[in-house]
Amino acid sequence: MFNTIQIEIKKSIACITLNRPDKLNSFNVEMHTELSQAFDQVAADKTINAVILTGAGRGFCAGQDLSDRAVKSDQEAPQAVNLGASVEKYYNPLIRKISHLDKPVICALNGVAAGAGASIAMACDIVVASNKASFILAFCAIGLVPDSGASWHMIRNLGLARTKALAMLGNKLTAEKALEWGLIWQVSEADDFLNDAYAIAEQLAAKPPLAVAATKALVNKSFDKVLDQQLEEERMLMQQLGQSEDYKEGVAAFMEKRPATFKGC
Repeated sequence: MFNTIQIEIKKSIACITLNRPDKLNSFNVEMHTELSQAFDQVAADKTINAVILTGAGRGFCAGQDLSDRAVKSDQEAPQAVNLGASVEKYYNPLIRKISHLDKPVICALNGVAAGAGASIAMACDIVVASNKASFILAFCAIGLVPDSGASWHMIRNLGLARTKALAMLGNKLTAEKALEWGLIWQVSEADDFLNDAYAIAEQLAAKPPLAVAATKALVNKSFDKVLDQQLEEERMLMQQLGQSEDYKEGVAAFMEKRPATFKGC
Protein backbone atom coordinates (compact mmCIF):
# COMPACT_ATOMS: atom_id res chain seq x y z
CA MET A 1 0.00 0.00 0.00
CA PHE A 2 2.82 2.44 0.84
CA ASN A 3 6.24 3.33 -0.57
CA THR A 4 7.79 5.25 2.32
CA ILE A 5 6.25 3.60 5.37
CA GLN A 6 5.14 0.15 6.44
CA ILE A 7 2.19 -0.77 8.63
CA GLU A 8 1.72 -4.12 10.31
CA ILE A 9 -1.25 -5.04 12.49
CA LYS A 10 -0.90 -7.77 15.09
CA LYS A 11 -4.13 -8.43 16.97
CA SER A 12 -5.01 -5.02 18.45
CA ILE A 13 -1.63 -3.32 17.87
CA ALA A 14 -0.60 -1.39 14.77
CA CYS A 15 3.12 -0.91 14.13
CA ILE A 16 3.96 1.92 11.72
CA THR A 17 7.54 1.99 10.42
CA LEU A 18 9.11 4.99 8.71
CA ASN A 19 10.79 3.33 5.73
CA ARG A 20 13.33 5.55 3.97
CA PRO A 21 16.40 4.06 5.65
CA ASP A 22 18.81 5.34 2.99
CA LYS A 23 17.72 8.88 3.97
CA LEU A 24 17.58 8.15 7.71
CA ASN A 25 13.78 8.20 7.29
CA SER A 26 13.77 11.94 6.64
CA PHE A 27 10.46 13.38 5.48
CA ASN A 28 9.44 14.22 1.96
CA VAL A 29 5.94 15.03 0.78
CA GLU A 30 5.18 11.41 -0.07
CA MET A 31 6.07 10.17 3.41
CA HIS A 32 4.00 12.93 5.01
CA THR A 33 1.03 11.90 2.88
CA GLU A 34 1.40 8.19 3.58
CA LEU A 35 1.95 8.60 7.31
CA SER A 36 -1.13 10.80 7.53
CA GLN A 37 -3.14 8.12 5.73
CA ALA A 38 -1.78 5.45 8.08
CA PHE A 39 -2.86 7.39 11.17
CA ASP A 40 -6.30 7.96 9.62
CA GLN A 41 -6.54 4.20 9.04
CA VAL A 42 -5.55 3.46 12.63
CA ALA A 43 -7.99 6.03 14.00
CA ALA A 44 -10.89 4.50 12.06
CA ASP A 45 -10.11 0.89 12.96
CA LYS A 46 -11.95 0.09 16.19
CA THR A 47 -10.05 -3.19 16.57
CA ILE A 48 -6.76 -1.32 17.10
CA ASN A 49 -6.12 -0.26 20.69
CA ALA A 50 -2.45 0.80 20.59
CA VAL A 51 0.08 2.09 18.06
CA ILE A 52 3.85 1.72 17.78
CA LEU A 53 5.83 4.20 15.68
CA THR A 54 9.41 3.25 14.76
CA GLY A 55 11.97 3.62 11.99
CA ALA A 56 13.73 1.27 9.59
CA GLY A 57 17.51 1.02 9.54
CA ARG A 58 19.89 2.84 11.85
CA GLY A 59 17.91 6.02 12.40
CA PHE A 60 14.42 6.83 13.63
CA CYS A 61 14.01 10.04 11.64
CA ALA A 62 16.43 12.78 10.57
CA GLY A 63 13.62 15.32 10.24
CA GLN A 64 13.02 17.05 6.93
CA ASP A 65 14.68 15.82 3.76
CA LEU A 66 16.29 19.10 2.69
CA SER A 67 16.60 17.86 -0.89
CA ASP A 68 12.81 17.58 -1.19
CA ARG A 69 11.52 20.12 -3.72
CA ALA A 70 8.86 21.35 -1.30
CA VAL A 71 11.46 22.86 1.05
CA LYS A 72 14.66 23.01 -0.98
CA SER A 73 16.46 26.32 -0.62
CA ASP A 74 17.99 27.67 -3.82
CA GLN A 75 20.10 30.80 -3.55
CA GLU A 76 19.42 31.59 -7.20
CA ALA A 77 15.66 31.21 -6.90
CA PRO A 78 13.70 34.45 -7.34
CA GLN A 79 11.58 33.77 -4.26
CA ALA A 80 12.56 32.23 -0.92
CA VAL A 81 10.96 28.95 0.11
CA ASN A 82 8.02 29.25 2.53
CA LEU A 83 8.88 26.82 5.33
CA GLY A 84 5.92 28.04 7.35
CA ALA A 85 3.60 26.64 4.68
CA SER A 86 5.29 23.24 4.94
CA VAL A 87 4.94 23.26 8.73
CA GLU A 88 1.29 24.28 8.48
CA LYS A 89 0.39 21.74 5.79
CA TYR A 90 2.36 18.70 6.95
CA TYR A 91 4.09 18.80 10.33
CA ASN A 92 1.48 20.49 12.50
CA PRO A 93 -1.36 18.21 11.32
CA LEU A 94 0.84 15.16 12.01
CA ILE A 95 1.60 16.28 15.58
CA ARG A 96 -2.10 16.94 16.15
CA LYS A 97 -3.02 13.49 14.83
CA ILE A 98 -0.60 11.81 17.23
CA SER A 99 -1.66 13.98 20.17
CA HIS A 100 -5.41 13.77 19.54
CA LEU A 101 -5.56 10.10 18.58
CA ASP A 102 -7.79 8.34 21.10
CA LYS A 103 -5.28 5.49 21.33
CA PRO A 104 -1.83 5.46 22.94
CA VAL A 105 1.16 5.91 20.64
CA ILE A 106 4.45 4.30 21.69
CA CYS A 107 7.60 5.49 19.97
CA ALA A 108 10.13 2.66 19.57
CA LEU A 109 13.18 4.84 19.07
CA ASN A 110 15.68 2.77 17.13
CA GLY A 111 18.30 5.43 16.42
CA VAL A 112 18.86 9.13 16.04
CA ALA A 113 15.83 11.43 16.17
CA ALA A 114 16.93 14.76 14.73
CA GLY A 115 15.04 17.96 13.99
CA ALA A 116 11.38 17.22 13.39
CA GLY A 117 12.17 13.56 14.03
CA ALA A 118 12.85 14.48 17.65
CA SER A 119 9.64 16.53 17.71
CA ILE A 120 7.60 13.56 16.49
CA ALA A 121 9.15 11.20 19.03
CA MET A 122 8.34 13.64 21.85
CA ALA A 123 4.74 13.94 20.64
CA CYS A 124 4.21 10.22 21.27
CA ASP A 125 2.73 9.15 24.59
CA ILE A 126 5.50 6.77 25.64
CA VAL A 127 9.05 6.50 24.27
CA VAL A 128 11.05 3.27 24.51
CA ALA A 129 14.54 3.96 23.19
CA SER A 130 17.37 1.74 22.07
CA ASN A 131 20.56 2.43 23.99
CA LYS A 132 21.96 3.53 20.62
CA ALA A 133 19.25 6.18 20.14
CA SER A 134 19.67 9.92 20.62
CA PHE A 135 17.95 13.27 20.18
CA ILE A 136 19.36 16.25 18.30
CA LEU A 137 17.50 19.54 17.95
CA ALA A 138 19.32 20.48 14.78
CA PHE A 139 17.15 23.45 13.79
CA CYS A 140 19.38 26.30 14.93
CA ALA A 141 22.38 24.90 13.06
CA ILE A 142 20.66 25.61 9.73
CA GLY A 143 19.14 28.93 10.78
CA LEU A 144 15.74 27.74 12.02
CA VAL A 145 13.79 27.30 15.26
CA PRO A 146 12.35 24.11 16.79
CA ASP A 147 9.03 23.23 15.21
CA SER A 148 6.42 20.45 15.26
CA GLY A 149 5.79 21.05 18.94
CA ALA A 150 9.39 20.53 20.06
CA SER A 151 9.54 23.75 22.09
CA TRP A 152 6.18 22.92 23.72
CA HIS A 153 7.15 19.39 24.74
CA MET A 154 10.75 20.16 25.71
CA ILE A 155 9.94 22.99 28.10
CA ARG A 156 7.32 20.89 29.87
CA ASN A 157 9.51 17.80 30.15
CA LEU A 158 12.93 19.32 30.73
CA GLY A 159 12.48 22.86 32.03
CA LEU A 160 13.76 26.19 30.76
CA ALA A 161 17.52 25.83 31.14
CA ARG A 162 17.85 22.45 29.44
CA THR A 163 15.40 23.34 26.68
CA LYS A 164 17.20 26.55 25.71
CA ALA A 165 20.62 24.91 25.78
CA LEU A 166 19.57 21.90 23.70
CA ALA A 167 17.65 24.07 21.22
CA MET A 168 20.38 26.66 20.70
CA LEU A 169 23.49 24.47 20.94
CA GLY A 170 22.08 21.49 19.05
CA ASN A 171 24.10 19.06 21.16
CA LYS A 172 23.29 15.36 21.04
CA LEU A 173 21.17 14.06 23.91
CA THR A 174 21.79 10.35 24.47
CA ALA A 175 18.98 7.95 25.30
CA GLU A 176 20.43 7.40 28.78
CA LYS A 177 20.54 11.13 29.51
CA ALA A 178 17.03 11.60 28.06
CA LEU A 179 15.82 8.93 30.51
CA GLU A 180 17.66 10.56 33.42
CA TRP A 181 16.13 13.94 32.56
CA GLY A 182 12.59 12.58 32.23
CA LEU A 183 12.13 13.02 28.47
CA ILE A 184 11.48 9.32 27.77
CA TRP A 185 10.09 6.31 29.61
CA GLN A 186 12.61 3.51 29.06
CA VAL A 187 15.97 2.61 27.55
CA SER A 188 16.46 -0.94 26.27
CA GLU A 189 19.26 -2.88 24.66
CA ALA A 190 19.38 -2.46 20.88
CA ASP A 191 18.16 -6.02 20.35
CA ASP A 192 15.26 -5.64 22.78
CA PHE A 193 13.75 -2.17 22.35
CA LEU A 194 11.08 -3.18 19.82
CA ASN A 195 10.03 -6.22 21.86
CA ASP A 196 9.83 -4.00 24.92
CA ALA A 197 7.68 -1.51 23.00
CA TYR A 198 5.36 -4.35 21.96
CA ALA A 199 5.13 -5.50 25.58
CA ILE A 200 3.99 -2.03 26.63
CA ALA A 201 1.58 -1.82 23.70
CA GLU A 202 0.08 -5.19 24.66
CA GLN A 203 -0.35 -4.01 28.23
CA LEU A 204 -2.09 -0.84 27.07
CA ALA A 205 -4.23 -2.66 24.50
CA ALA A 206 -5.61 -4.90 27.24
CA LYS A 207 -6.81 -1.96 29.32
CA PRO A 208 -10.25 -0.30 28.95
CA PRO A 209 -9.99 1.81 25.76
CA LEU A 210 -12.28 4.58 26.98
CA ALA A 211 -10.23 5.07 30.13
CA VAL A 212 -6.92 5.05 28.25
CA ALA A 213 -8.18 7.60 25.74
CA ALA A 214 -9.66 9.82 28.44
CA THR A 215 -6.46 9.67 30.50
CA LYS A 216 -4.36 10.66 27.48
CA ALA A 217 -6.62 13.61 26.71
CA LEU A 218 -6.87 14.66 30.37
CA VAL A 219 -3.11 14.82 30.82
CA ASN A 220 -2.40 16.46 27.43
CA LYS A 221 -4.90 19.24 28.12
CA SER A 222 -3.85 19.83 31.72
CA PHE A 223 -1.19 22.41 30.80
CA ASP A 224 -3.89 24.77 29.57
CA LYS A 225 -5.95 24.67 32.79
CA VAL A 226 -5.76 25.96 36.31
CA LEU A 227 -6.36 23.51 39.16
CA ASP A 228 -10.09 24.19 39.53
CA GLN A 229 -10.64 23.59 35.82
CA GLN A 230 -8.69 20.35 35.94
CA LEU A 231 -10.65 19.16 38.99
CA GLU A 232 -13.88 19.79 37.11
CA GLU A 233 -12.57 17.94 34.05
CA GLU A 234 -11.70 14.96 36.24
CA ARG A 235 -15.16 15.01 37.79
CA MET A 236 -16.87 15.04 34.41
CA LEU A 237 -14.79 12.16 33.10
CA MET A 238 -15.34 10.11 36.26
CA GLN A 239 -19.07 10.62 35.88
CA GLN A 240 -18.95 9.60 32.23
CA LEU A 241 -16.68 6.58 32.64
CA GLY A 242 -18.47 5.42 35.77
CA GLN A 243 -21.51 4.75 33.58
CA SER A 244 -19.60 2.61 31.07
CA GLU A 245 -19.79 -1.12 30.64
CA ASP A 246 -16.02 -1.27 30.96
CA TYR A 247 -16.22 0.11 34.50
CA LYS A 248 -18.78 -2.54 35.45
CA GLU A 249 -16.55 -5.22 33.94
CA GLY A 250 -13.45 -3.86 35.66
CA VAL A 251 -15.08 -3.88 39.08
CA ALA A 252 -16.60 -7.34 38.53
CA ALA A 253 -13.26 -8.76 37.40
CA PHE A 254 -11.53 -7.24 40.43
CA MET A 255 -14.08 -8.66 42.85
CA GLU A 256 -14.06 -12.07 41.18
CA LYS A 257 -10.26 -12.12 40.93
CA ARG A 258 -10.24 -12.80 37.17
CA PRO A 259 -8.83 -11.05 34.10
CA ALA A 260 -11.15 -8.36 32.75
CA THR A 261 -12.41 -8.29 29.17
CA PHE A 262 -13.00 -4.74 28.02
CA LYS A 263 -15.06 -3.73 24.98
CA GLY A 264 -14.63 0.01 24.84
CA CYS A 265 -18.21 0.89 25.71
